[in-house]
Amino acid sequence: MFEIDPNSQSNLDQLATKHVHLELAVDFASQQLSGIATLELLVLAETREIVLDTAHLSVKGAHLLGDDGVTSALPIDTSTLHDIYGTALRLALPTAASQGDTIKIAIEYSTTRKGGAIQFLTPEQTLGKKHPYLFTQCEEIHARSLFPCQDSPSVKIAYSANIRVPNPLTALMSAIATGSRADGDHTVFSFEQATTIPSYLVALVVGNLSMAKISDRCAVWSEPENIDACAWEFAEMETTLQTAEELITPYLWGRYDLLVLPPSFPFGGMENPCLTFVTPTLLAGDRSLTDVIAHEIAHSWSGNLVTAKNWEHFWLNEGWTTYFERRIVARLSGEDARQLSCVIGEADLQESIEFYGKDSPLTALVPKLDGVDPDDAYSTVPYDKGAHLLYFLEQYLGGTDVFEPYMRAYINAFKGKSIDTQDWKSHLFAYFAEHNPSKTELLNQIEWDKWLFAPGMPPVDNKYDERPQQICLDLADRWFSAADSSDYSQFSPEDIEGFSTMQKVIFLTRLAERSPLPAVMLASLDSVYQLTDHRNCEVRFGWLSLALKSNYMTATAAVVDMLSTQGRMKYTRPLYRLLHACPDGRDIAEQTFLRLREFYHPICARMVEKDLGL
Repeated sequence: MFEIDPNSQSNLDQLATKHVHLELAVDFASQQLSGIATLELLVLAETREIVLDTAHLSVKGAHLLGDDGVTSALPIDTSTLHDIYGTALRLALPTAASQGDTIKIAIEYSTTRKGGAIQFLTPEQTLGKKHPYLFTQCEEIHARSLFPCQDSPSVKIAYSANIRVPNPLTALMSAIATGSRADGDHTVFSFEQATTIPSYLVALVVGNLSMAKISDRCAVWSEPENIDACAWEFAEMETTLQTAEELITPYLWGRYDLLVLPPSFPFGGMENPCLTFVTPTLLAGDRSLTDVIAHEIAHSWSGNLVTAKNWEHFWLNEGWTTYFERRIVARLSGEDARQLSCVIGEADLQESIEFYGKDSPLTALVPKLDGVDPDDAYSTVPYDKGAHLLYFLEQYLGGTDVFEPYMRAYINAFKGKSIDTQDWKSHLFAYFAEHNPSKTELLNQIEWDKWLFAPGMPPVDNKYDERPQQICLDLADRWFSAADSSDYSQFSPEDIEGFSTMQKVIFLTRLAERSPLPAVMLASLDSVYQLTDHRNCEVRFGWLSLALKSNYMTATAAVVDMLSTQGRMKYTRPLYRLLHACPDGRDIAEQTFLRLREFYHPICARMVEKDLGL
């Protein structure tokens, strides 16, 4: 129902799904999943029909399941089509259902290749080169192309599944594995997720997978060819999880496993419960990029446990998670690391706002998404503008000693629920009215409409500790000074030897602020610091962005190589845009994308296509 969620066609005001069971078979030859989805729905208000979200599904039949075991076929209406939100699946009930009733239905269907949730990979697209692979990515509104559902985060469901896959492949889901059984030359894997989640957190992966145990509740999964590297890179995840528990509240999901996907995975990580998906671009060989794990672990509370009611309030997921991530990093690596992360986040936010335009409604913390594809609104704004607000509140209200009890109370108040920004704000005021009344007047003085609904940068600049970044800025200034004489002999690899990843990124970001830079300066930078071949993807991306902003086409081969070897949108979309903007780069960008389109996940491919105007 659009009043509850502008991005769903389900009758959310009349029905709420309580449980879904998926009985699915995986067919790599036809690249589809087929089987039955059984939904249990609670009637919220009298209704004569069930309306579910679907997109590019082939629905073969639907039945009403009676308590007495009797089933009756339901007429299917798929005539309601929306360019963005898919096909509304309308099922007419034989008699009106009353408030408080429970309805159980079974829908036989199959997925199709046009669906946005599933990416099938050929053996050649995997590390092992021997077996096919598939993974799903349902956030934001792609669960509807995996199974018929109320595809809205306002609805939280428990789910179970039996997934039939060809031997010797393994299936994993965002749930607890409960067993497996042989079925000829196939295996059926069973799963149970008893903690309720929104539909976008239902996840499936099927492939040739190996596991490395990290602790009693943590393990790493990947293709066997790089399982040792993955286990080493993420060996500290139990420590990170414990740190998050100490900061927030106890972890409630049972297991915390990590799956390292093939390189086409479009995000840094996806917080699927019990099984976080991560990009292989995190494998830096020195554990320097594992802050992403702190972010995904933090989602176990903000996003997964306390969920934004719809995508207009996405900052409640990502802003809180980014804030928690930085607090976890501070406990693990010191407050300096948190301050550096805040500085980088501020620069990323500025770049996103410049991309959309400072007056774009999509740069508001709470944007209006009526008729908008949430994928089009995806940016760093909900992450960094949200975290900016929470950091502001932390400092404004008296620091972490005041803010920590509040944030725990917030999680405890809303765990298991879906909320909007007004719910959050009302709780904030109520908490301090009860526990620290002197802060109420401070809250009343905040210009809330500007913070929440105005486009552009936040209305208040946060003051971050500049000392941790000063060494990076000083080095950049030395390079600017040297450019006057084109004498770069004073620089050596030792300049950045002690820099953290974040400090290297800040150094490159400062240089980019004065782009375009002279070609001889860029050549010297690369020669001294070996940036083109840097194993750390954050550093390499920072360098290639700087090069393209300066129209330094010598870096073109390295840019194309990075575009060809990973599909993470954080890197892929900006690199394509920057290359496309170079006078000599437009054709290269378009030809590279057309060659690689099938390599990328459908979400990534569609967004790059829009970015390039193809």
